[in-house]
Amino acid sequence: MNAPANLAGMRSLATPGSSAIGDRPFDLVVLVLPGFSHLALHAYLEPFRLANSVSKLPLFRWRIAALDSRPVEGANGLTVSVDVNIDELASQVDEGRPGQLAIVSGEPVERQLTPQFNGFLRLMARRGVALSAFGTATWLLAQTGLLAGTRCTIHWSRLAAFSEVFNQPRIRDSLFVKDGQFSTCAGELAAFDLAVDLIATEAGAFIAQEVCRHATVNGQRSGSNRQTGPSGIAFAGVSESLVAAIRVMEENMESPIPMSDISKRIGVSRRQLERLFGTYVGVTPAKHYLSLRIDHAKRLIEGTGLPLVDVAMASGFVSSSHFSKCFRNIHGVSPQQLRLTVPAWIGRGLG
Repeated sequence: MNAPANLAGMRSLATPGSSAIGDRPFDLVVLVLPGFSHLALHAYLEPFRLANSVSKLPLFRWRIAALDSRPVEGANGLTVSVDVNIDELASQVDEGRPGQLAIVSGEPVERQLTPQFNGFLRLMARRGVALSAFGTATWLLAQTGLLAGTRCTIHWSRLAAFSEVFNQPRIRDSLFVKDGQFSTCAGELAAFDLAVDLIATEAGAFIAQEVCRHATVNGQRSGSNRQTGPSGIAFAGVSESLVAAIRVMEENMESPIPMSDISKRIGVSRRQLERLFGTYVGVTPAKHYLSLRIDHAKRLIEGTGLPLVDVAMASGFVSSSHFSKCFRNIHGVSPQQLRLTVPAWIGRGLG
């Protein structure tokens, strides 16, 4: 944890138009929950250490918070000590609120929102504290209702489940999303990108660029970058038309559209579309579209407690028997068999 110091000299390093640096460090609180990702935690904190190092000034300071004062064990079995608990933070918020409260959660995320924690998050939001959620922590903020009408993102493995369980937040397949008081990111290494974005805002582009250089990162990634490329493509730049076609498929799971319409949307003939998929993906467009829909259904079965008939409809199937047959052909088990392997704590959520 960094000690406060006078930062007036930092203004000479900040680029024109950057946020003015006051005489106190920017105060960060990172709240870790059991099973948190050490990769996300350190990918977020290390850029601030580097910012202090390259500027030779304590621009940022940070504290680790938890639900109580006991050390918290991460997903890899290693524990971190706690500087402050949520009751202490709540009692101090009127005296001096943190510049950012970041939440790094673990699994099962659905069971981590206790009444005490829910009340704490809502208090922080009412007091105007900027809230950030990494990876599955977006699920927690959605459960509180704080993300209603807000653009947000979550780790790609939870995108399908999130979009079905929560109706009001506007989910995006992005590295990170900032919308007013809330920032959400995909977690893991995307936490680094969110940290660099905050450094650029608070300390200027020069410091942010130096942080990237010292971290041997080739420039700052935009939050709007997709977490994952379109399915079925193992390398970039193969064909813009193919990328566009697969994106249209991914965006139309619940109501599949005919191949002829996909061809028109991307500006190629049906024959050209067939040739592109045959050359680069190895299957017909229709088979690839079906595979995408079945994979979407698999994520819903594994990530939610939605009834299987709802899973089928959300994946573009009007017939449960056809859905089961296609699912078994691709995954070797029926949807019912897969559901039996899902942990009991998976639920519908509170959307």
